[in-house]
Amino acid sequence: MTERYEPPSYFLKMLLDDDAPLTRDEHGDANLHRLIGMTSDAHPANRDWATLLLAQQDIDTQEVREALLRAAQDENEFVRAEAILGLAQRDKALALPFLQRELSSESVPLPLFEAASIVADPLLAADLRAFTEPSVTTSWTVLRSRP
Repeated sequence: MTERYEPPSYFLKMLLDDDAPLTRDEHGDANLHRLIGMTSDAHPANRDWATLLLAQQDIDTQEVREALLRAAQDENEFVRAEAILGLAQRDKALALPFLQRELSSESVPLPLFEAASIVADPLLAADLRAFTEPSVTTSWTVLRSRP
């Protein structure tokens, strides 16, 4: 049996279980600010989950965009992918250069393909074409096809 991928943070686990609000009152606002802070956490799994949770929110503020922009530069490819997907959902033009950079990699986390479908810019076609041939796919990434 495979171990479930969870963040080590109790706070993030509460958010995943819908046990902590993110909006509508001062507790929710405080939780949102804490979530934004977690996108820069020292632990990669916390950054990954925090970025995913933030990207999924229907909240589009300057603070949220800045957090997603920072996370789009993260050292971890999965954090970057979640951030880029969140940016694509908010501003296609803002996400485009990040997508171009990531799609030129040898392996691409799956959320980037969703982001590419949202952005739907012809500039992405050549990089996406490299993934259309049979390739190795894991549950989280797709490897670039070899010509």
